[in-house]
Amino acid sequence: MSVAGASAGRPLLAVRNLTKFFGTFAACNGIDLDIQPGEIHALLGENGAGKSTLVKMLFGVLEPTDGQILWKGQAVSIGSPSAARSLGIGMVFQHFSLFEALTVAENIALSLPPKISLAKVAEEAARLSRVYGLPLDPNAHVADLSVGERQRIEIVRALLQNPQLIILDEPTSVLTPQEADRLFETLAKLKAEGRSVLYISHRLEEVQRICDRATVLRHGKVTGDCDPRKETPASLARMMVGSDVATVTAEGTHTKGDVLLEVAHLSVAARTPFAVALKDISLKVHGGEVLAIAGVAGNGQGELFDALSGEFPVRDANAVRIRQQPVGRHGITARRLMGASFVPEERHGHAAVTGLSLSDNLVLARNQSDREAFLGGGVLGIIKSMAVRMTSRRISEAMDVRKSGDDPLAGSLSGGNLQKYIVGRELDRQPAVLVVNQPTWGVDAGAASRIRQALVDLAKAGSAVLVISQDLDEIFEVATEIAVISEGRLSASYPARDMTREKIGLLMGGMHDKTEGGEAVHAH
Repeated sequence: MSVAGASAGRPLLAVRNLTKFFGTFAACNGIDLDIQPGEIHALLGENGAGKSTLVKMLFGVLEPTDGQILWKGQAVSIGSPSAARSLGIGMVFQHFSLFEALTVAENIALSLPPKISLAKVAEEAARLSRVYGLPLDPNAHVADLSVGERQRIEIVRALLQNPQLIILDEPTSVLTPQEADRLFETLAKLKAEGRSVLYISHRLEEVQRICDRATVLRHGKVTGDCDPRKETPASLARMMVGSDVATVTAEGTHTKGDVLLEVAHLSVAARTPFAVALKDISLKVHGGEVLAIAGVAGNGQGELFDALSGEFPVRDANAVRIRQQPVGRHGITARRLMGASFVPEERHGHAAVTGLSLSDNLVLARNQSDREAFLGGGVLGIIKSMAVRMTSRRISEAMDVRKSGDDPLAGSLSGGNLQKYIVGRELDRQPAVLVVNQPTWGVDAGAASRIRQALVDLAKAGSAVLVISQDLDEIFEVATEIAVISEGRLSASYPARDMTREKIGLLMGGMHDKTEGGEAVHAH
């Protein structure tokens, strides 16, 4: 695949004063940016900094309010993704757009002109996958593939357009360390061919490792441009948020108490054709512990959370025990009444109703006895309404939730601020057991630090905390014990100090270790 380069010294892509208003709000405000041929350029910023809006304008999903986009020195109007692709711009979104019932080749063909035969698509996809070290079987069904393999489909689909610039949005968030290393090798090959990459990531160590330059956005404006290889993660985070990001402090007294959450030989059949069955899962979390469960997305994390929270009760009452009491057949409310709290992965529509205020969401999330303290009529109702707002305000202050008014709609908050509120709402109950799925998914460094510290502090206070996360940095920051879920099976748990990224990566990739008599036995 040949790449027609830009003229020497001239940016491949440049934006000048690029601006996008939504109503009176400036999501991007006068942005200037240059991307050179053959460079990997990082785009950094907090949640709500304008990164997504910017790349959507570059890929033709959004139309700028003002400013120019220059491609090889010529002003262009990019009115659609197809127009972007015809220029030579490809994009791999954070959330994949694949049909699970179709094959790899069929999914790729959907983005290509209909005149190209499916056999030709499969042949070219197989060739590209070999050339770029992205192994794929064009005839495999997407439903049977790992998340890492699905990302390869998206990258190969983009490469089939012969792009000169590829935009990658949080590309390693769903990969094992080994898969991430393979992706970095692919990016190095693209760079050597003279192609450019615009790389969006919250993982600052990655940015330092692979990126030539970085542009930092804050509140819709460019606040810095640097060589990330000459920076530290702390200095990059400071550029992003405008101040030092607090370091999570896990040291201190973790007194190991009673077992407060226990799962014994839990097996759950897949509820849908594309769900993951849970297979003989056992775990224990003592008071004072943070058990972190690592794993690539789509390996049973959601199904495990549903079983632990009671969203989908299980047949065996003793399969899940909270504070020594069997709760397998109980729903969420009964488990909450026993002192448990739960934070699901999806904040919009699951953890919060976006069309309701924060205080209304607070009331909805409490069990019946809590609600009675908040609800009432007449003068008593007014007093109780004030109590709800005071509680909501206390949560916001404790978690540094930044919002437009005293009690705004949940949907008006940025993703990171809504996540801080949701976690704070559950912590405010002072639960004996907390189960949280992807606690800092898609949130910026400052919000992630506050959430992680809150989880550590809860465990230090004697609660049992179970964290399901795909972020290995997060896992090593908060965990006292680590286990790995793969294909619906859970490994033995190990003290965090004894685990390495390499061992976690192997377990994430399917090297199951089974327990016999409490001892780990590795299956090779």
